[in-house]
Formats: sequence, C-alpha cells, structure tokens
Amino acid sequence: MPQERSTATSEVLAPRGEPHSTISWAAILAGAVASLALSLVLSTLVAGFGLKLISPWSSGPSPGLFTPMLGAAMIAVQVVASALGGYLAGRLRTKWLNLHSHEAHFRDTAHGLLAWAVSTLVGAVLVATVFSAPADNAVAQGAAPVDPAAMTALAVNAANIAAQISFFIGFGLLLSAFTAAVAAALGGLRREEMYEKYWVEEHSAPGALSR
Repeated sequence: MPQERSTATSEVLAPRGEPHSTISWAAILAGAVASLALSLVLSTLVAGFGLKLISPWSSGPSPGLFTPMLGAAMIAVQVVASALGGYLAGRLRTKWLNLHSHEAHFRDTAHGLLAWAVSTLVGAVLVATVFSAPADNAVAQGAAPVDPAAMTALAVNAANIAAQISFFIGFGLLLSAFTAAVAAALGGLRREEMYEKYWVEEHSAPGALSR
C-alpha cells in the first residue's frame, strides 16, 4: 500500500511536456518586419545627410564612396533597427505559465536573435535582388588602353576598401545580433512587470472577490 501511494505521488509530481511550441513566430515576424521598416527609414535619413549607404550584398565596394563615417552610420542603422525588432519580439509573445524566470529570459533572448536572423536574411535577399541587375549592366564599357601600374594600384585600393567594408559589416552584424537579444530580454522583463501590475490591480480592486 505505501508503495502504491509513493508511485501515485511520483506520477503526479512528474514534469509534463508543454503542449505547444515555445517559439512564438508571430512575435518574431512582427519584430523582423519592424526592424526592416526602421532600417529602411534610417537608411533614407542617412542618405539625406549626404552619406550613401553601401549594401553588404552589392556587387563590390566603391573606393570613392566608403569612409569610416559611412561605416559607423551603417553600424548605427543595424543596431537601432535590431533593437526595435528584438524588443517587439520579446514584448509581444504570449506569456508562458509555470516556467522558471531563467528559462523565460533565455527564450526571450532567443526570440530576439531569431527576429534579427529573419530580418537579416530577408534584407539580404531583397537587396541582392535589387542590386543584381545594375551590377550586370555596368560591366559593358568602352575598352580603352589602361596603364598596368594604375590598374594594379586600383586593384590594391579596391582590396583595402573591401576589407574595411567587410570589417564594418561583420562588426555591425555581430553587434546588432547582440543588441536584438538584449532588447528582447528587456522587452520580456517589461512584459512580466506589466502582467504582474495588471494582476495586482485587477485582484485588489473593490469587488474583485465577488466576480
């Protein structure tokens, strides 16, 4: 008899799997769309200040356009847009019940990282599609005799510019991914605070016990 009672108790206390997926794709897609839209707006504003942003997926670097200030502007656009997308991904997802706060924090961070990944991949596809046709048409030019030394100097300069652009783009992608994850965690914490505040106000209001 005691053995049967202990077996029943262990079955009751055994952890149960969650019936639904822990990933909220609606919140992730909402954050990714917001991130893409904000990056477009910020890129337009940056271009209005006279800085022409270079696409990470364009055909090649332009030595006459790239400057360190332009690279910093590219990073700023990526970080700010990713922060918005990550915050929305963490704030808009549904609340998980009966879950440790550490696990909820990890899931919020993962939602922000996934929102950044989706926006980055979609942005890469869109930009590559837009810039592929001009890159193909720009090859046909008149063949004029060129000094080999000048061509070598141009090639070395283009290689240096390509290395600088790759560094700025890579650093911007890493920093924006980290920012999206942190922003999603902050959004999740804010969501929990508002949920607890609503719960206290709802149950401490007059007549709440009689509902």
